[in-house]
Amino acid sequence: MILLSHPIGNEFVREALVAFDQAGILAEFWTTISWNPKSPANHALPQSLRELLGRRSFPESVRSRTHTLPAREALRLLAGAAGFSSRHETGALSVDAVFRELDKRVAQRLRKADPPSSRKARDSGAASNVRAVYSYEDGALQTFRAARDYNLQRMYDLPIGYWRVAQRIFAEEAEREPEWAATLTGTLDSAEKLARKDDELRLATRVIVASTFTKQTLADSPCTAKIDIVPYGAPEPISDDIATPSDRLKVLFAGSLGQRKGLSYLLAAVEELKGAAELTLLGRKAAAGCAALEAAVRRHRWIPTLTHDAVLREMQSHDILVLPSLFEGFGLVILEAMAQGTPVITTSHTAGPDVVQDGVDGFLVPIRSADAVAEKLELLGNDRERLMSMKLAAKRNAQARGWQVYRQCLAEVAREVMAS
Repeated sequence: MILLSHPIGNEFVREALVAFDQAGILAEFWTTISWNPKSPANHALPQSLRELLGRRSFPESVRSRTHTLPAREALRLLAGAAGFSSRHETGALSVDAVFRELDKRVAQRLRKADPPSSRKARDSGAASNVRAVYSYEDGALQTFRAARDYNLQRMYDLPIGYWRVAQRIFAEEAEREPEWAATLTGTLDSAEKLARKDDELRLATRVIVASTFTKQTLADSPCTAKIDIVPYGAPEPISDDIATPSDRLKVLFAGSLGQRKGLSYLLAAVEELKGAAELTLLGRKAAAGCAALEAAVRRHRWIPTLTHDAVLREMQSHDILVLPSLFEGFGLVILEAMAQGTPVITTSHTAGPDVVQDGVDGFLVPIRSADAVAEKLELLGNDRERLMSMKLAAKRNAQARGWQVYRQCLAEVAREVMAS
């Protein structure tokens, strides 16, 4: 049986929960906030707060096995809503502090059993019937140390590539595009935090990644465990309709507005088309005070945030999504867009090579190439029949990659780990 922990619980965490629950191998789930949308209190809350807490709801079937540690995370959310921010890493209400606190609490939970030196503990594992722990990057170190002492399997979910590769790419990018350097927030992590990431990898007995690119980056890491690629899934389409290509190519970018996503190269590509395409930027700014980014959100249509359903509708209303990322773990927006009948232009530093059929339902382009992005946009702008064909192909491809495929693959890996 598996103990799964994650302080926030986003979409792929919820799907992992469902996978283990349906497979009958979920022992416990540890998180910060678990909100019940059917609670009478839910109806008394403002719409914005209901939407925020709604993202922290989990399947009813796991509620009795869910343990929460809500105080710090609730304060962090309230502070953010009020416009206050905590110091990166060291602040009491930083997201890092939230991760560390839950990690420490889960480790304490595991150690409540007999001392690890006892034969009973070594043979039967830690508390209750836990045989393995499943934790995520930045929230696994103390959990894994306790699990090691009790001879438990330690499954490590790495949602993005290895940090050393990221640092190299970001350093190169800061030299190439210095006006965008402020948005490369991945360079802010301390040496202590980076060492913690390495320690988590060393302690893992199995590593789960969502893309081939992420696995490739681990060649530079201290990881010695077997690495499994389990790609994320596509959502259900919001309707059976596929939008007819518009007269003027409608291009969408969805994600954090910053240079990790290769945003400057998309902006340059759109400029090359000289008005033949209109661009929508959907996402929050990666950093404040970047003059190039401020100019971009003034020049183009900008939507800072939407509900998930509204994001999918926005995807469906566009002709193509462009994600020219320099460093990505997967890029869930790729499959989300394809599920709505929107083809994707993306790079090999995403899950693109795993899910996009180049030239059929999207295009793969090199990183840092505005010309390559512009070439593909121009091609589709001039060939509406091909664009419509790619829309149909994108939707078919996504339908074969639903979340049920992810759940099945993840459960198979988990069973194998526990059997070992």
